[in-house]
Amino acid sequence: MRSLITSISIDGTSATTLIIDSKTGEALARPLLYNESCPDALPIVKSIAPSNHTVCSGSSTLCKLISWWASSDSSKESAVLMHQSDWLLWLLHGKIGVSDYNNALKVGYDPELESYPPWLKSQPYSHALPSIQAPGTIISTIKKDIRTKFGFPEDCVVCTGTTDSIAAFLAARATLPGKAVTSLGSTLAIKLLSTTRIDDARFGVYSHRLDDKWLVGGASNTGGAVLRQLFSDEQLDNLSTQINPNEASPLDYYPLPAEGERFPIADPKMAPRLGPRPQCDAAYLHGILESIARIEAKGYALLKDLGATKVEEVFTAGGGSKNDKWTKIRERVLGLPVRRALQTEAAYGAALLALKATE
Repeated sequence: MRSLITSISIDGTSATTLIIDSKTGEALARPLLYNESCPDALPIVKSIAPSNHTVCSGSSTLCKLISWWASSDSSKESAVLMHQSDWLLWLLHGKIGVSDYNNALKVGYDPELESYPPWLKSQPYSHALPSIQAPGTIISTIKKDIRTKFGFPEDCVVCTGTTDSIAAFLAARATLPGKAVTSLGSTLAIKLLSTTRIDDARFGVYSHRLDDKWLVGGASNTGGAVLRQLFSDEQLDNLSTQINPNEASPLDYYPLPAEGERFPIADPKMAPRLGPRPQCDAAYLHGILESIARIEAKGYALLKDLGATKVEEVFTAGGGSKNDKWTKIRERVLGLPVRRALQTEAAYGAALLALKATE
């Protein structure tokens, strides 16, 4: 099957940050994950960026870059910032320091102006910023050694990638303003197709460009990671059958896997609230699922209040989309039609990007 592959693109979590030596390809520090916060760098970021800019969050890529810059003894002249998908794609095409404007949003790239803003280009670490292309842009053919080893054709090209939640949106084929996609994976991410761009770091809200429209949304730390801490997959399946999704749970939690929340509340010190726990495990699961649905509803209500296009329908992607009881709970809590996307894997959206590049 690899001999039939004509183009490749990859999605990955935004703000998962790697600092690489552009001469050797070696990592200059350990990777910083999407949900890690660098509060030491936040005052510096706020002093140079516009008020409430997307980068004004401790977990932003720019905060991670500045934190490394201030604390590292490594050589900085050849440093280049790469995101998760950038690094993986680089292994395939061999041109270091190339990214896309979806992944680069949280380092400060302006997709509307199609450039880094002057306040960022004037900083001493600006040389470490990657060059930016639109998602799904052909970078190069796949490297010969990779092609030979794995059996790809000679004309197979590698394209710029995107973030996982945008790839999930593309996979859902939600093409009209007012359509939204909730990705229920390890975390909960929402994306709403809007004619208006909204960015407000106070609430963890940001907008990605999608052709001539905007994907407005945010990512909460609640989601499947919390469920996996408490239940096995078998327990989730069995307990879900005991839940009546038409009845509201009286339990009020804020399920987080650890301290810290990004959206719709931006608070790096927010503590999980997972108690009190009832004796009935099915009731406990019901309370958690309903509490996550309330967080989702709060997120969509916030986007409307900030001026985004009103949500009319929600498609669901990710592993959580398979739980029909959860879908019915969410439909009741959101007060909106909720249905599973025909394609629920973000990788399908990345494949669509790759396909588009060669059409």
